[in-house]
Formats: sequence, structure tokens, C-alpha cells
Amino acid sequence: MADIRNDFVGIKSPNPFWLASAPPTDKAYNIERAFKAGWGGVVWKTLGEEGPPIVNVNGPRYGAIWGGDRRLLGLNNIELITDRDLYLNLREIKQIKKDWPDRAVVVSLMVPCEEQAWKAILPLVEETGADGIELNFGCPHGMSERGMGSAVGQVPEYIEMVTRWCKANTRMPIIVKLTPNITDIRYPARAAHAGGADAVSLINTVSSITSVNLDTFSPEPSIDGKGSHGGYCGPAVKPIALNMVAEIARDPETSDLPISGIGGVTTWRDAAEFMVLGAGNVQVCTAAMTYGFRIVQEMISGLEAWMDTKGHDNLDAITARAVPNVTDWQYLNLNYVTKARINQDLCIKCGRCHIACEDTSHQAITHMVNGARHFEVIDKECVGCNLCVNVCPVEDCITMEQLSPGTVDKRTGKPVEEKYGNWTEHPNNPSKVAAE
Repeated sequence: MADIRNDFVGIKSPNPFWLASAPPTDKAYNIERAFKAGWGGVVWKTLGEEGPPIVNVNGPRYGAIWGGDRRLLGLNNIELITDRDLYLNLREIKQIKKDWPDRAVVVSLMVPCEEQAWKAILPLVEETGADGIELNFGCPHGMSERGMGSAVGQVPEYIEMVTRWCKANTRMPIIVKLTPNITDIRYPARAAHAGGADAVSLINTVSSITSVNLDTFSPEPSIDGKGSHGGYCGPAVKPIALNMVAEIARDPETSDLPISGIGGVTTWRDAAEFMVLGAGNVQVCTAAMTYGFRIVQEMISGLEAWMDTKGHDNLDAITARAVPNVTDWQYLNLNYVTKARINQDLCIKCGRCHIACEDTSHQAITHMVNGARHFEVIDKECVGCNLCVNVCPVEDCITMEQLSPGTVDKRTGKPVEEKYGNWTEHPNNPSKVAAE
């Protein structure tokens, strides 16, 4: 059986599935239940500095986006960091680590952007025996207005500065949690790397308003008739997270920087996708809040079964395997030509492919042939866009077929070229013309 034991920047856990810093990791009671369910590690909900606890709202804290079957696609929250006493948290962290020495216990931290504030809290966390710390530079609401969270994460110079402070004042591995609320994720990742970070984790939540109540005209969740932007997470943010993880993994300046992947991980497949794009492990929040802690068992068994089937012995065998296949658009092969093909035995004649193509694409699918309802691809109009594949309700009913070199593409009237050719070489590229 595949070995899914995880060693992330020296922090060991029995599997690569950690709970992210969030309500599920707010106290020892939750974490005890999580470890009993099989989670490999946790990132304790963000601690703040000593003093009066953070004040959270006493009303609704979550807004949601659902699919047509009421399945939760995205969750927005307006909750802040822990509102429990700092020393109570520290005592519980110490006890949990003592009781569960084989599990990863990382502590998320957020204090003012002042060196003394970090110097004060680091030894307190170190004394608990925790395995590492995660610097929360991602929270987009409540804390950012106080000069913390994403207010730091959006300024690379601040990221590098605080990371250096922490590296100078603790022995623990430092993971820097990055905000997605930025134009180019490579710049904060490079800053964390320059500051000496042992790893980065991403993505934190996306600043958002999920919905508006059209009776009260208040954004949801509503507090006494008012709403605020919050942090968006769940399956809906996974594509954003995958792209940002891949950007860091393939950037020459950060390609050696370990990554903890976060953002919509709900199944073993999600986790595997993050890992093949460069993540060394994954963190989960919304899936646990939706389905409970035992969902990790499906993640573990699914990942092991897939790795066994594919012959992958351990996590190192899959980590970053897809990174070389991520490229910029300009390097995609323009001589790779495909056409859609409809399996008539599987077709249920719903017509969705025809309507989608007819109304919004290239008018390349019939709906009537010889007076009978029939859906077939018109090769001379098909550009191979695969919209029909994505709207078809029957899996594998419509597939994409590559045209062999030398085959005449009926749309262009030209034979498919065998050689690779991209936009940088194309005669229509104005940059190429200018260079010549």
C-alpha cells in the first residue's frame, strides 16, 4: 500500500491532511475529535497578542452559495481570530501536543506589525511544544482594518520584514499564509522566501459579498440590518487556489519553497491535484464544516487507492509532477487540432450540446438529420473548444479527438502540421513581425 506519511518542512504527520486555521481548530475539544477521526495535523485557530480577547459578532457569521441541489459551493465568513484567552489556548495546545505526539500541531499567529509584539508571543508558543507557526497574512476582514491580516499580506516588504523578525526569534519552522487578494501571488511568495520562510500556505479567503437579501437590502450575513465583506472559501475557490499554487511552484525564484495547499479541498482528488501542482500537503476547512471530521477517512482511503492503482509509492512520487506541464498561453501548441465526437449509443438527445453551440459558440452541432432528432458534430465548423463536453449531462458521451498530422482540417482546409508551433512563432504575431 502507498505510504502517505507526510514530512512537511520537518513537521511529521501520518497523512497529508491537516485542518486549516478556522473554527474547527478553535479549541482542544474540536482537535481531540479531529485527531480521533484521523486528521494528520491541525493549524490552531489564529492567536492574537496578550490582552483583552478579540470581540466577534454575536449574530450570523456565514453567508453561502449553493448549487441547484443545495450542495454548498462557497462559504463566506465574517468571523475574526480566536476570541478565547491567549493563555487558555496555549495550555490546550501544550496538552494536545503531549497527548498526540505523532500529529502535526501548528499555531497560527496574528499580532500588530511591530517587532516587539512578535518577540513577545513567539516564546509563549514555542514553550507549548508546537511543531511550527503559521503567520496569518491573509484574513481580509476585521483584522485588516487594524493593520493586520491581508493589510500585511498585500505589502511584500512587510511580509519579508515580519518573517525576518520571526526567524530571528524562534526555532520553530515558519509557514507564511498568503492572501489571494492581490494581483500577482508571486511577489508576496518571493518576499516570504527572501525573509527566510520555511514554507508558504495558500490561499487564505477571498474578499467577498456572497449575496444580498432583497427584502431588507442587506448583504448576507446580516447583523441588525447591515452586512460586511467577508472571506470566501470552499469548492468555489479551488480553481483560484490551484492557479496560485502552480504560479509559486513554477516561478524560478520560489520553485524550491515548500507549499501547503488550501482552498476548497473536499475529496482525495482535490488533494492530489494540489499536490501534483507543487503542494507538499493540504489544509481543509469548509469540507469539515460541511460534512464533519470523518470526511478525512474518505480522503485517506481515496488517495491511497489512487496511488496504489497508479503505482505511486509515496507522496514524493506525486508532488509537483504536473508543474512542468503548466505553461503560459503563448507556448501552447497551435498545431494541436481536435474535434468533438458524440457517442450516439450514450446520447440521450437532450439537446444541450446543440443549444450551447448554436446560441453561444460555433454552430457546429446538428439537431435534425433526415427529419429526425439527431445530434452530430459538423467538422467544418467545429473549433474543438469542448464547450459541448462541459455542458453534456452524460459523462463521456462527448469526447475530444485529436486529428492526426497530415489530416485535412475541414474548417481551415489545411492539413494538420506535425511540428510544434506556438504564438511566439506565428506569422500573425505582431511582436514576431517587429523582431524581424
